Amino acid sequence: MSYLVLARKYRPRNFGEMVGQEHVVQALTNALTQQRLHHAYLFTGTRGVGKTTVSRILAKSLNCQGADGSGGITATPCGVCQACTEIDAGRFVDYTELDAASNRGVDEVQGLLEQAVYKPVQGRFKVFMIDEVHMLTNTAFNAMLKTLEEPPEYLKFVLATTDPQKVPVTVLSRCLQFNLRPMAPETVHEHLVRVLGTEQVPAEPGALRLLARAARGSMRDALSLTDQAIAYGNGTLAEAGVRQMLGSADRGHVHRLVEALAQGDGRTVVETVEAMRDAGLSAASTLEEMTAVLQAMAVLQAVPARAAQQDAGDPDAQEAARLAALMPADETQLLYSMCLHGRAELGLAPDEYAALTMVLLRLLAFKPAAEDGATEKKTLLNPAPPAEARPPAPAPVARAEPPAVVVAPQLPEPPAPAPMPAPLAAELPPPTSAAPAVQAAGQRLPVVDAPRRPAAPTAPAAQPPSDVMPVPVRVQPPPGQREVPREAASPIAPSEEGDFWHATVMQLVAAEAITALARELALQSQLVARDVDQWLLRVERESLNQGASREKLQNALAAAGHPVRLAIEIGSVADSPARRNRAASEQRQRAAEEAIQADPDVQYLMQKWGARIVPGSLRPA
Repeated sequence: MSYLVLARKYRPRNFGEMVGQEHVVQALTNALTQQRLHHAYLFTGTRGVGKTTVSRILAKSLNCQGADGSGGITATPCGVCQACTEIDAGRFVDYTELDAASNRGVDEVQGLLEQAVYKPVQGRFKVFMIDEVHMLTNTAFNAMLKTLEEPPEYLKFVLATTDPQKVPVTVLSRCLQFNLRPMAPETVHEHLVRVLGTEQVPAEPGALRLLARAARGSMRDALSLTDQAIAYGNGTLAEAGVRQMLGSADRGHVHRLVEALAQGDGRTVVETVEAMRDAGLSAASTLEEMTAVLQAMAVLQAVPARAAQQDAGDPDAQEAARLAALMPADETQLLYSMCLHGRAELGLAPDEYAALTMVLLRLLAFKPAAEDGATEKKTLLNPAPPAEARPPAPAPVARAEPPAVVVAPQLPEPPAPAPMPAPLAAELPPPTSAAPAVQAAGQRLPVVDAPRRPAAPTAPAAQPPSDVMPVPVRVQPPPGQREVPREAASPIAPSEEGDFWHATVMQLVAAEAITALARELALQSQLVARDVDQWLLRVERESLNQGASREKLQNALAAAGHPVRLAIEIGSVADSPARRNRAASEQRQRAAEEAIQADPDVQYLMQKWGARIVPGSLRPA
């Protein structure tokens, strides 16, 4: 007898043998027990989670005749009657499976539907099972809609797909939908233990954990990998052999990397990556294993009580608990994100191990480090040298630039100013009793600057008069860094069309009815003419004349009560909402500057102390 692979040998024959899909099993079992049967079922889920298996069990439940031949619809098919055995063997005449991936045309679907007019030959129901139904063409879907909505009482449809988003909503609305979930690694591990115990194949627990994680929620993949591992290990499953077969990174390497990163040991990180290169381990697999370890660490850091619930025989769980205590929670989250996104960078680098090294060293570049017990975090790769190793700093020179102060209508008595060089103190103006308040109504305080004076050599400083008030000053930047004022916009002649178009566009902008290119088209255009059903706009740039932008602007105008068609021409624009907005902004700026320039306190500062307003520092309120 030929060898039967594990995935087929241990395919569930009834609902009681199903693993990891209790929610689907319970719903179908109750429906069969109560005889509340739908005419169409849709099973969705990733590969290898049991969609076809559930379909076959459902077909057996509908057509089971019982061991004595007197059975009826049941949730527990006997498995020995003619209907059950022939469905398991794939030769039951009233159960038809159609692979839509290779039979996706309308002719194949019509050929299947032609059989629907005939009653069952052996069973109670005809069951049409269409696998990968999302692969059918639109005409094929349309051909089956009517039969799918109102099938004969003896016909049941079972549809299966891995991508329900591609199934038309007209089909989804006619089916009872069940989502088969990917199975947890623990569920897969338990099932593999039972299967290998039945097969009498010795296996190490670590090898089974590797296979359970590599299956990624698919039981069929887990059994197929187990078959491959048995052949690779010559009848036994050893952790080292399974890891080498899968190309998985040793968790020991991953744990060393995480521990080195927690301790900020870049040398160990680089040496470990080099050792993995020599062993031929996959860089992508390393990052994948690291994300799994970091996820376990993050759970333990957020819920410490979970440590007591872990399997004591799982060394990976114990190691994750140890590492969770070494690395702060914020660094764990940061490293998890870096490893997750770093997998996409491996393909961009000429050497995947170089990319792996950079992904891991990136954490050290952002690793917080406290200096001298301070709680402030700094992002420095190399800490500053100790204070005793630094060269002595030069003695500070007293400056005549006191800190800026917020001016209020009534100021308290100012503190005594800091000492300053005698030559500079001699140049100060006569003492004043109080500094004038400089703040125009509705305007921000401008920044005034005084000419920079050369610093005097260090000398005994003369104490200035105690009643001299410090003045907020700022040295003007060099000419290359000064803000160049914009030229004033040319005056815009008022017009009825311009006023109307400006008001309309600003209303649309305020309501956020237009965005992106449509908003730019409206702001940069000039309304040239208006008819009953058509408006003519003019723009200067051809790039603004896009069909999609024009259509969006038309729709926004229609929603605002102007159902017109827009025509656009290219030409010189003299009046547009953008130009009007700019002119209004410049007018407010000039008014603010004039108000500040006319302020007597500002004039006093400019005349007495040679101060002036820094261009660009004044902003209208």
